[in-house]
Amino acid sequence: MPQHPEVLWAQRSSSTAPEKNIIYLTVNLPDIKESSLKFGLSETSLQFSATAGDSSKGIDEKEYAFELDFFKEINATESTKRLNSRSLYLILRKKDMEEEYWPRLTKEKVKNSHIKTDFGKWVDEDEQDGEPAPNDDDMSGMGMPGMGGMGMPGMGGMPGMGGMGMPGMDGMPGMEGMDFEKMMAQMGSASGEGAGPADDDSDDDNDGPPPLEDAEPAK
Repeated sequence: MPQHPEVLWAQRSSSTAPEKNIIYLTVNLPDIKESSLKFGLSETSLQFSATAGDSSKGIDEKEYAFELDFFKEINATESTKRLNSRSLYLILRKKDMEEEYWPRLTKEKVKNSHIKTDFGKWVDEDEQDGEPAPNDDDMSGMGMPGMGGMGMPGMGGMPGMGGMGMPGMDGMPGMEGMDFEKMMAQMGSASGEGAGPADDDSDDDNDGPPPLEDAEPAK
């Protein structure tokens, strides 16, 4: 008996812009055999069946299938689909131009453990204005959009500070191999000649970079 694959969905709504009045639907099933894919889309329903798996990766090939009736009608001819190695990705155009979200994906109010909210694409109804449409390719493999492997945005290396013993600050020509502490000591001696004894109680705000805890956190 075919298994039901995981189905993820999210949505946007608009009473004026059809391209923003849509359903994002992902059949989250890797290694779908394109030759076995049977896909049917109408204004009221979706049918899917396929074989998925890859024996070369040690993943058994299995049969998957499901059908669902939409909560409301869609415009099937204006909807799109894309198959890749990870999933079958659909953008479905809602037929009715409304500001309100659908309360659920399916017509029947029945709990289906295989149909889940796609939190990677979901935006609350009152927060969708100005929200760019998610791009499936841009979001792949990222824990957070725009955060591709960076610990802190904007801190990926400040050019021009190489050899100074500060991580992430490499690249100033002519600074390689320089003893920075010795250089600073020499500069301090030169600037102090003939100036008299320094005030022990004075605060010097230029003793070096501020401690990390004083730095403004990345947003």
